[in-house]
Amino acid sequence: MNKTDLNNIVISIKEDPGTFLNFMKTKFPIFHNSNVFFRDIQYGVKSYLEKKDIKASYRIVDDLSEQIIKFLEEQNILLKIKEGINWKLNYPEFVTTTPGDPL
Repeated sequence: MNKTDLNNIVISIKEDPGTFLNFMKTKFPIFHNSNVFFRDIQYGVKSYLEKKDIKASYRIVDDLSEQIIKFLEEQNILLKIKEGINWKLNYPEFVTTTPGDPL
């Protein structure tokens, strides 16, 4: 996997963050105002790459995760709770209609 491939992945997520978030939602119980941890993003990115038949080392996944988190913070989709550890998801499209377990 070369640097251009990595940049293309980040660009595609930046152009349509909803696609990545919907993918994450299929893998993890995330919903509007839920906590999202760095490890969740890492596993989400790794799974997202694997779905596209791209194998990546954990180092690359960490770098991509940090870039994606930075972008989502700038868009106020992720609201920082504790630096580098967890965020609150601010994505009204994922509001649950009934209280309790969203699944």
